[in-house]
Order: sequence, then C-alpha cells, then structure tokens
Amino acid sequence: ADERKLLNAYLALIEQESAANRQVKDAQKQLDAKVAAQYAKLSIEDIKTLVVDDKWLTTLAADVQTELDRVSQALTSRIKQLAERYAEPLPQLAKEVAALNARVEAHLKQMGFQL
Repeated sequence: ADERKLLNAYLALIEQESAANRQVKDAQKQLDAKVAAQYAKLSIEDIKTLVVDDKWLTTLAADVQTELDRVSQALTSRIKQLAERYAEPLPQLAKEVAALNARVEAHLKQMGFQL
C-alpha cells in the first residue's frame, strides 16, 4: 500500500514536470516570436548600438584588459629578474672574484702548481 502511494506520488510529480516543461517551451516560443517582431522594428542606429556598443566593445574591453594584465605581469617578472641579477654592484663582485682568485692560487701553490 505504501509502495503504491509512493508510485502514485512519483507519477504525479512526473506529470507536473512534464506540464512545466511544456509551459517553458510555450513561453520560449512566445519570447522568440516577440524578439523576431522586435527585430523588424529596430533602426540601423539601434542595430549598431546593440552590435558594436553592447557586444563588441564589451568583448574588446575585456580582451584589452586581459592583454594589459599579461603584459604587466611579464614586465613585473622581468624587472624582478633584473633586480636580482644586478642586486650586487660590480665593484663588490670584482672584490669577491679577486678574493676567490687568491684562494685558488693559494690552493694551487699548496698542491705544487704555479701560475
């Protein structure tokens, strides 16, 4: 008995869903008809506004912003790379090279080599 009630309730829900889907299709058809009727009333200026201003310019603005973000990130990355590369001044690097060179010469001298 409980199973029969559940099945009847399920059947009723399926019928409601089917009716709702039909209503959605009918409403969509009505909307499509209204849109088609409205298209005929549009002036050239209205069409240009819809196509250029509302569609293309929005997409174009988003694409430009994306490209600006990409370029900005690339520049930031390159600046960081250059900052790391040139963080130590040349005289300090030359001083370190001279000190390391002296250590190498001392090690070579201890090993019996002479430059």
